[in-house]
Amino acid sequence: MSERFDILHLVAPGAVGGIESVVRLLAKGQLRRGHRVRVLATIDSPDAAAPFLDALRESGVEALTLVAPGRSYLRESRTVTRLCRESRPSIVHTHGYRADVVGGSAARRAGVPTVSTVHGFTGGDWKNRLYERLQRAAYRRFDAVVPVSAPMEASLERSRVSRARLHLVPNAYEPTRPLSREEARRRLAIGGEGFRVGWIGRATHEKGLDVAVRAIAHPSATGAVLSVIGDGVERPRAMALASRLGVAERIDWHGLVPDAGALVAAFDALVLSSRTEGTPMVLFEAMAACVPIIATLVGGVPDVVGHAEAALVPPEDPGAIAGAVQTIRLDPAPAARRAAAARTRLEREFAVEPWLDRYEDVYRAARSTSAGRRAA
Repeated sequence: MSERFDILHLVAPGAVGGIESVVRLLAKGQLRRGHRVRVLATIDSPDAAAPFLDALRESGVEALTLVAPGRSYLRESRTVTRLCRESRPSIVHTHGYRADVVGGSAARRAGVPTVSTVHGFTGGDWKNRLYERLQRAAYRRFDAVVPVSAPMEASLERSRVSRARLHLVPNAYEPTRPLSREEARRRLAIGGEGFRVGWIGRATHEKGLDVAVRAIAHPSATGAVLSVIGDGVERPRAMALASRLGVAERIDWHGLVPDAGALVAAFDALVLSSRTEGTPMVLFEAMAACVPIIATLVGGVPDVVGHAEAALVPPEDPGAIAGAVQTIRLDPAPAARRAAAARTRLEREFAVEPWLDRYEDVYRAARSTSAGRRAA
């Protein structure tokens, strides 16, 4: 590789999650290839997002933090503008609403080419929908926009993002040594009782934790136990729902767990009950561990697994999830074959090096677009 980039990633991270996994994998891979890589994380408090930041630093990535609680958008904008003018990165790469709207605008004012990876939209209440409208409007001003799934690409085109600036790049997965089933169960402190279904993610509306709870409460799922790894605003509501439905004793709430993806091997099946998705990183974890997958047919899910690799069900359908759980519980052999096929597909289609190549192409395109815009 002849060209070296100076890349500044902007993100407002949580402790764990899909965006955080993608940024970490990108930054680590780009550093390995000889690029200069920095990540500026906007956080609410000095101790926020520690697992994400620690993992970056352990990989040798320069992780900067901006403590900007609440709506300190002006401070954030000024910080990004100053950083860009002082250090002159060749690319600013944003991830997530806050970085897209605030950081992207600041970088452009400083004359730096901008790229955004569109990880997905949350939907939900009027406030989230307003944020989404602002985010979609912001994408029209980026030099390159990277949707991680084909449906997302089409959605961005409908939002009048220039087709010439759209670059479809599904997420990748870097294989790690999976834990054994016994070790994963030991770390989660779960025994061998019942058919164990796993759910991993942020407890937000779009992730459909309530749908998974209703599925466990469905008569078809009798005998199944649900393990929930993750936290968020919807967790208390989901716990209350479990109590109302009489299944509280069949759900273990593990909260935030470091390296949660490595624990997928503890489960007899992984459920992804989302209402919307980009490229779900948790699917890659299940594919790597050869754990049967039950997933809603939304967003980028069918770009990752098809019916040959997973049990795909409609969104907002707890009964369909429960039926798939019961089918796997009573006849595990077909699910095991799908899981093996999923592992093969993961290794064939979602390797890291071609993914990093593609992002370098995107950066070159963004720099060309930015130069043309400045010359116009």
